[in-house]
Order: sequence, then structure tokens, then C-alpha cells
Amino acid sequence: MTATSTPMVLGTDRLELGEGIRWTDDHAVLTDILSGRLLAAPDDPTAPHTPIARLPCPLGAVAPVEGRPGHWIAAAGTGVCRVDPAGRAEWIARPEDDAPVPMRMNDGVADPQGRFWAGSMAHDATGDAGSLYRLDRDGRVTRVLRDITVPNGPAFTADGTLMYLADSARGVIRRYRVDPASGDLGTPEPFVTLASGSPDGMTTDTEGGLWTAVWGLGQVHRYHPDGALDRIIDLPAAQPAGLCLGGTDGRTLLVTSAHIGLPAPGPFDGAVFAVRVDVPGTPASPYRPTVPSAPAPTDRADTP
Repeated sequence: MTATSTPMVLGTDRLELGEGIRWTDDHAVLTDILSGRLLAAPDDPTAPHTPIARLPCPLGAVAPVEGRPGHWIAAAGTGVCRVDPAGRAEWIARPEDDAPVPMRMNDGVADPQGRFWAGSMAHDATGDAGSLYRLDRDGRVTRVLRDITVPNGPAFTADGTLMYLADSARGVIRRYRVDPASGDLGTPEPFVTLASGSPDGMTTDTEGGLWTAVWGLGQVHRYHPDGALDRIIDLPAAQPAGLCLGGTDGRTLLVTSAHIGLPAPGPFDGAVFAVRVDVPGTPASPYRPTVPSAPAPTDRADTP
């Protein structure tokens, strides 16, 4: 597999902590986590990102709500909320409110069956403080994994039977079997462990390949389903963070980056990049509530 172009910068903005990029409908949306902003990436490299919403708390990632244009399910603050076209948040659950250390939500995505999954982490990346949560279609929020330090992804195969989840602080990506009907996870299998850099945002393509941004190395890696490294794309930014495959044919790899923590950010740290590749991906799956109006709120997540 080969990339068919060199990275192109999309937009004039430089994000503090760009993440959660998703191709939905006919455009890409992304977040600047710590500022709580949801943005649309421009087609014109000389234009700024377009604001969609701004929450008064960190915003990790969103998924569109099926049948409700302009509505989003969001991994935000200490839990999961709905965001309406006016940018107003309605909380579904805030399971990390009572955590022993200050917490925030990080990455999140909807699976092909219409559930929403999102990870949490400590603001100071306290070891094993994070969890993975699942918002089912009926509005029920369940903690499905514990003892994660910095969860990124997850990413699902097109049929929803495999899930990849990175623990960035440990440099590891694990793979889980998923019961498509229930969302229950099987025993984790080690998939890839990086010797340097940290696996961050992830997505899959139509051949079952896994793409991951590698924070700290300025790279994106693609892995075959057996875990063999297929290719490396170098970027002029030290901290790639989120990625997706999109565009009209699904063959544009979009990558966010961050300048947070860099003592002397370069001109492209915090930029969003586009690279043409050979194997397409699919648009972001929507969250599909059982009741089309909205899922029923719950106060806290289940804690099995």
C-alpha cells in the first residue's frame, strides 16, 4: 500500500489539543479538547475552521445522532451528553464526578451497531485512573473497562465484531472481540506495542487495516489485521493525535495534531493534515437511539 500524496495542511488554525476528527455527511468535524470546541474543518487550506459549538468543559469527541441533523452525542467533561444545534449540552451521565482524582473524557466513537463508546482519563494522567464507557441505544451508560491510563480510540471494524483500544501511556493497542448484539467484550489480545511514541487516535479501513496516530513521533502507522506494520506516514508535527478516513471516496486520511506541552511549537504543530491513500474508510457511524427523540438520561454509570 502506498500514499498517493504528501500531507496537505487544512485550514489556518493551530489547535492546542486537536482530537476526535470524524468524517460525517460531507465534511469533517473535530475537537480542540481543552477549549471545549467542536469545529468543522475547511476545504480551503487558507480558511479557518468553522465553529459548531463550545462547551464549558473539555470536549473529547462526538458522534452524530441518526435522524437528528445538528445533534451530537459527546464525550465531554466527566461523562456523556447530548449537544443540540444551539450548542446546549444535556447530560446523560457523569460517572467521573466522584472520582478520587480530577477526571475528563477523552476519545470516543459510535460503533456500527449505533452505540457510543468513550474513554476517561485523569487530568494529570494518573496511572490506571481511566475507564471505557458504553452508551447503549436505550440511553443506559455502562463502565465496561477499568484500569486504563490514557484511553484512545476505540476503533471498530466495519462489521463491529472487533474493537481496538489504545492505552497511550503504555504504548499498547489491544484488540477485543465484540458481541454485535449486546456490545459485550471478549478477552483482550495484545495487538501492537510501540517501542517509542504513543498510539493515539485510530481508525480502520475497508481491508481491516488499522491506522493510528503516533504521538511524539510525528507519524501515522498502518497495521495489517495480523499486527504487521504496513506503512509509516511522516508529518511535520510532533504530536499527531486524532485521525479518520473520509472525503467523497473515503481515501483521504485526515489527521489532527497538538501543540500543548511543546516548549517551542513549529509552524505546523496543532495543524490538521490531509493525505491521499489507496484503501478507503467509511463515514463515521451515528449514535442510533432506540427512541428517535432522545435516550433517557441516567444519573450514573453502572459499575460492574
